[in-house]
Formats: sequence, C-alpha cells, structure tokens
Amino acid sequence: MKASTINELKQELSNITSAQLIELCLRLARFKKENKELLTYLLFEADDEQSYIKNVKQEIDEQFANINDSSLYLAKKSIRKILRIANKYIRYSGSKTVEIELLIYFCSSLNESKIPYQKSTALTNLYNAQIKKIGIAVKSLHEDLQYDYLKELKQLTE
Repeated sequence: MKASTINELKQELSNITSAQLIELCLRLARFKKENKELLTYLLFEADDEQSYIKNVKQEIDEQFANINDSSLYLAKKSIRKILRIANKYIRYSGSKTVEIELLIYFCSSLNESKIPYQKSTALTNLYNAQIKKIGIAVKSLHEDLQYDYLKELKQLTE
C-alpha cells in the first residue's frame, strides 16, 4: 500500500465531519505510542511552551541521574538514549526556541555530569554535532534572541 501525500490527506480530512475526525485521531493514537504522545502534546501542552520545556528538562535530569557510569560504553548508550528522547520532544513542538533550549540543556547537563565524554570519540562527535545544531537553529531566530542564545552557546564551547 502506497501512502498518500500530505496534500491529498489534507483535502480528504477537510471533507469529513468532526465526529469522524475524532474517531480517526483516536484510532491513530491506539496504534503507536508516539502518536499518542504527539496528540497529548498538541491538545494539552502546546499552549504553554515554557512549562513543556520545564517538564522535558526534568525528564532529562531524571535520565542523567540514572546513567550507569561504571563504564564509558554503558554511559554512551544512556547518553544516546537521552538525546533520542530530547529529539523526540523537539520534533513534537517544531519550535526553534524549544529545540535550542533543550539542546543547550542537554549539552550543559552532559558537561555537568562526571562522565568523561571527551575520552570517547563518538561522544565528542555527538556533543559537537549538537553544538552545530544549536548554532544553525539560533541563526534562524530574531537578532535579540540570537544574542542571548549565542552567549549560552559560547559557554558550552569553552
């Protein structure tokens, strides 16, 4: 089965009733956990981005607290998992400010942890890739916001 384009789906969704639309959304939410999480974000958390960022930061803190740092290999796996979680929440919001805030927080949490990530080439590359992502996202913002975020970014690179 070939998936329809977004435009075709949009046209078809505009032709159905609200009751049918509710039924479709609930059916989608039943099939995959990410669909349910996205629907939860859109319905309950999209209005208040600051509290959303705060909740995600708390989850990142919990994940960093649970890292098994007995070996660098296990720590690397946990750090990648935390980054996957952060990227998932960034995708839900679609906002550049949320992306920047969460990635800066991830990088600063990684710096504050006692994990010697500089000893691992993979973790160093992962960290540098996030710094590069932050820089690209910052360039798309207004100049006033750019200044604030560039100061934070400079602190991470030092």
